[in-house]
Amino acid sequence: MNDLLKAKLAILPEEPGCYLMKDEKGTIIYVGKAKVLKNRVRSYFTGSHEGKTQRLVSEIVDFEYIVTGSNLEALILELNLIKLHDPKYNVLLTDDKTYPYLKITNEKHPRLLVVRKVKKDQAKYFGPYPNGYAAAETKKLLDRMFPLRKCTTMPAQVCLYYHIGQCLAPCVQTVEKAQYDELIGKMTKFLNGGHEDIKAELSAKMFAAAEKLEFERAKELRDQIAHIDTIMEKQKITSGDVTNRDVFGYAVEKGWMCVQVFFVRQGKVIERDVSIFPLHQDVEEELLTFIGRFYEKPEHLKPKEVLVPAIVDAAILQQLLDVKVLQPKRGHKKELVDMATKNADVAVREKFQLIERQEERTFGACEEIGQALGIATPLRIEAFDNSHMHGADGVSAMVTFIDGKPARKLYRKYKHQHVAAHDDYGAMAEVIRRRYRRVLRDNLPLPDLIIIDGGKGQMAVARDVLEHELGLSIPIAGLAKDDKHKTAQLLFGDPAEVVPMKRTSDGFYLLQRVQDEVHRFAITFLRQTHQKGAIHSVLDDIPGVGPKRKQQLLKVFGSVKKIKAATELELMEADVPAKVAEQIVQYFARDIEAKS
Repeated sequence: MNDLLKAKLAILPEEPGCYLMKDEKGTIIYVGKAKVLKNRVRSYFTGSHEGKTQRLVSEIVDFEYIVTGSNLEALILELNLIKLHDPKYNVLLTDDKTYPYLKITNEKHPRLLVVRKVKKDQAKYFGPYPNGYAAAETKKLLDRMFPLRKCTTMPAQVCLYYHIGQCLAPCVQTVEKAQYDELIGKMTKFLNGGHEDIKAELSAKMFAAAEKLEFERAKELRDQIAHIDTIMEKQKITSGDVTNRDVFGYAVEKGWMCVQVFFVRQGKVIERDVSIFPLHQDVEEELLTFIGRFYEKPEHLKPKEVLVPAIVDAAILQQLLDVKVLQPKRGHKKELVDMATKNADVAVREKFQLIERQEERTFGACEEIGQALGIATPLRIEAFDNSHMHGADGVSAMVTFIDGKPARKLYRKYKHQHVAAHDDYGAMAEVIRRRYRRVLRDNLPLPDLIIIDGGKGQMAVARDVLEHELGLSIPIAGLAKDDKHKTAQLLFGDPAEVVPMKRTSDGFYLLQRVQDEVHRFAITFLRQTHQKGAIHSVLDDIPGVGPKRKQQLLKVFGSVKKIKAATELELMEADVPAKVAEQIVQYFARDIEAKS
């Protein structure tokens, strides 16, 4: 279980609601409900599980949850979220990661499209839909019922859609704007919840066709009605009201505001938007500004209604948005606002609880290390490690941790200048000397603790340089590893002794992080250095020989040794200019003379 999970589990609310489990890619893999979120979610990570549950738990790296007002709401919301996300550990259905919309284009001959971006192009947009399948099926149904053109580019002659009654053929005949307006009006009514009227009209046509013994036509109309029932099925929360609305709730904590917006479409909460930001003005003004800016984004379509808390000036907001704005005092709409408000409060409190727990894991770990070593709390730690590649390309690295967290901008890399790569003690002395001479010269902050990735010998040479050469008194600790290359012992003092620390403590965990990070940084630098050295050739030092010419010479001669033995004429025959050929011969002649 990772640290984020542990922190979130510790602060789960004792409220009913739904939880959404996520894998390492952030994909929702399971949705569940609970009477008490704290108890239910924790149960996944305690005790033993078998089969499907064990596989689920092994993939969870994060989760989120939605608090509801009752167990019934939790149940209904769970069903809606499963339909929305199609998690693989619930019912497996087609899933899309972004919400699609239906678009009636603003063209001379309009089309009906499924799109994923809402643009300010004067087209009509409807949605969002829970997934791509729902949008595609709705479009298929509307294509059968309303004969708008289907082609992207107008053809020279009528196509199949005209012959089956699904296109007016504007490519070959005139279609008046009034005819399009009528079709678009019916489609708009249908998509805004007026499909019952369309169903009644289709039913009348179906019975008429049956009376005329046009059974194929009657069957087609019956199938269309069935499609409407399937696609436009009401997925209600607590009522039959299918008005599209957005519901706003807010909470304030320690100078931060959280606003949650629930999108209710066809009576169903299909998604929410969560924003947490610093509070720079009065709560009422901040919330009013937020809502105004919220609808500036093209993907946030204005609904028929907006529900807001009582603190907002509804009259100003209604005038600003040009939609109906309500501040419900009772009933189902008030419950929706309360649910959004409750979730905003949970989210902003969670933010600070996670921060506080993170401080316990970081600042608290620093305090624990200081107590174990008998020094002041080491809020600034600098750690060193040496590395080399089989006695070559010796390098060192330094990482800095401030308040228990890595400060990557303060990391430093060193190439050994005056010692052999395999001389670990000499390398440690050199890098300590170079680092803290620079600190003294530039008046940089001194660390509260220096950690050496090594044992007593490396600690001794580092202490000797600091105290006797530079006149500094900085606590030095060493970290020794076991045979599995894991942090095993903390060394401190002069002479160095093992400092007992619980391996499960936050302080020991921080030491492990520091040692792993400095080792990783050193190894990465070593590989980079070695790769640069590996691709360097003596040809790179010859004037006039660039990467392309070097590649050309190696391709013709096969090796540097053969290039070295070649005459000017042989080099020129390999398409090398005479002047460059002369420089190559002279360079190798000087090299031989220098070595003799």
